[in-house]
Amino acid sequence: MNSMQKTPKEIVKELDQYIVGQDVAKKSVAIALRNRYRRMLLDEEMQHEITPKNLLMIGPTGVGKTEIARRLARIVNAPFVKVEATKFTEVGYVGRDVESMVRDLVEASISIVQKEKHNQVYAQAKVKAEERLVKLLVPGIKKESKKNQNQFEAMMQMMNGLQGGEVQEEKEEVTESVRVSRETVKSQLEKGLLENREITIEVEEKKNTPTMNNGLEQMGIDLNDTLNALTPKKRVKRVVSVSEAREILINEESSKLVNEADIHSDAIKLAQNNGIIFIDEFDKITSKSENNGQVSREGVQRDILPIVEGSLVNTKYGSISTEHILFIASGAFHLTKPSDLIPELQGRFPIRVELEDLTAEDFVRILTEPNNALIKQYIALLGTENIDVIFTKEAIERIAKIAYDVNSETDNIGARRLHTILEKLLEDLLFEASDMHMGEITITESYVDDKLNKIAIDEDLSRYIL
Repeated sequence: MNSMQKTPKEIVKELDQYIVGQDVAKKSVAIALRNRYRRMLLDEEMQHEITPKNLLMIGPTGVGKTEIARRLARIVNAPFVKVEATKFTEVGYVGRDVESMVRDLVEASISIVQKEKHNQVYAQAKVKAEERLVKLLVPGIKKESKKNQNQFEAMMQMMNGLQGGEVQEEKEEVTESVRVSRETVKSQLEKGLLENREITIEVEEKKNTPTMNNGLEQMGIDLNDTLNALTPKKRVKRVVSVSEAREILINEESSKLVNEADIHSDAIKLAQNNGIIFIDEFDKITSKSENNGQVSREGVQRDILPIVEGSLVNTKYGSISTEHILFIASGAFHLTKPSDLIPELQGRFPIRVELEDLTAEDFVRILTEPNNALIKQYIALLGTENIDVIFTKEAIERIAKIAYDVNSETDNIGARRLHTILEKLLEDLLFEASDMHMGEITITESYVDDKLNKIAIDEDLSRYIL
């Protein structure tokens, strides 16, 4: 089944594998996602009229707001970006402009489409990569290059070759012995006998140019890309294993087989119709939130408004319409309320979902049930040292109770409290494990009390340590 065709019940079922509780929020996002698929089945005129029903998630930190949005995007393989509303500044101030979140979404979309396109040509690229591997493992006899080539011609050839991203291969002579050796090596490669053998290959040097073009970014111009295109692409030698070399060469050959313009066009369409932008700390840009800087919070809201309403944003890959991008805003709203947002922006987030505080019972489930449950992670980590860790039911319940109590008495940071408590609980074991070599360790309720009770009871200690 196409991931976009999943029913709301199927989406919720998949979210349940990673996120405990929050059924109302899961139901809302599942409906929003299914409505996208329904929209695509309508005629073009009606498609244009139906806009996404953006969501506003309200709830304390650590209850699953970000995780729901992130998992949702993975379920349908949609481009996804998470941004903090507080990172944006009003137009005219130094800082990131709100349109940058849309450009980030397009970059995420490029990665998805590029991967899909590369997968389509994988078989062809692998054949070509294997041919190059054989030649690298058994090089031919190099012929002497022409001596009478003038300097200008040599320079032009070098520039053309480098700017095209390819190295001009030196002419080589393939003798009978070279041909026989290559056949043998080819056979060995097919049988996987040379995977760990080291080989020297030339790869394109990746340039990490710092971003310095905030003004041009708003026009969809990337100065770094322009400068990189004008300078020759430098290639550097690397010593890698045959298996790693194969992947590098497959990637190079795949890039030659796919059309970059098609990737850019498809990525823009994917981001336009399937993109999800998660805006965190939305409550911090209300006019009543604490404002220590000069930047007007209301100004940032007014800059976000046209993006959420639907506007054209210039990117280096082309213009993108934000009309059908799904926006999920999130905030604790414990000092402010959604009605403190400007009325126009409130209207653009019609679906309000309040996430519930986590109970001690929820913590027990978070520790044990999800596919990526914390206790499963620690058991796997210590398993690498041949230590078999077993948590008793009572120990898990005690950990959950301590987490709940510390959250109640200090700051409520939701499920993130479990990370801190487990790390402190297993600190000694994680330190000693590499010297223990093997064995079975049972974490009991008394072990938990011994390690954590003193800290949990002392409010000052728990505030700083847990």
